[in-house]
Amino acid sequence: MTLFRLDASILPASSASRALADLVEAEWTASHPDSTVTRRDLAADPVPATAWADAVTGGFAEDEHRTPAQNDARALAAALADEVIDADALLFAVPLYNYGVSQHFKTWFDLAATDPRLGIGSTALRGKPATLVTVLGGNYAPGTPKEGWDHSTSWLRRVLGDVWGLDLRVVQRPFTLVGVNPALDAFTDAAQELKADAEDKAVAYGREIAALRGSRVA
Repeated sequence: MTLFRLDASILPASSASRALADLVEAEWTASHPDSTVTRRDLAADPVPATAWADAVTGGFAEDEHRTPAQNDARALAAALADEVIDADALLFAVPLYNYGVSQHFKTWFDLAATDPRLGIGSTALRGKPATLVTVLGGNYAPGTPKEGWDHSTSWLRRVLGDVWGLDLRVVQRPFTLVGVNPALDAFTDAAQELKADAEDKAVAYGREIAALRGSRVA
């Protein structure tokens, strides 16, 4: 059995998304101590920015006419697809950056989706249990001054839940910059409550995806 884990934070030593993902992974490992965790760290090993274009254009070329870069990109896309298809459950830790999705994750997703098994309309991941952990420096919830400025979470839900058809759970922790940015000091109590809630959900969802996979094995 395998859990696939992807991390997109560029600050691994202080990453709030990685800390929450650790809680999810711990629950999976507790339920499946002999399982394998396949890791894809997009900060330590980012997908080349040119790979998507090479994979797309390579898809329109005959084998003998593809460039080495196109062949390499298509091979990498297949390897990325193998990692998620072969896993029994999936865990994504993706922070909000500059009000949008992490470019590391977007590049990874775009390339992986060029593999025919993961393109639009594919069913290779349909119903597979997954948890998305996402963190936001501020708070973009309804009624807040920056409501609607989070352009990452909805996109992540769309591509993971609707395009790939994952059985998706989402853990979101806002206000991670409280205690870092003095302008947010007034929200210290609220931030602590949101952090505790996110941690509780991470533990619960870790147990859920482990139990779902366990029921399928049975």
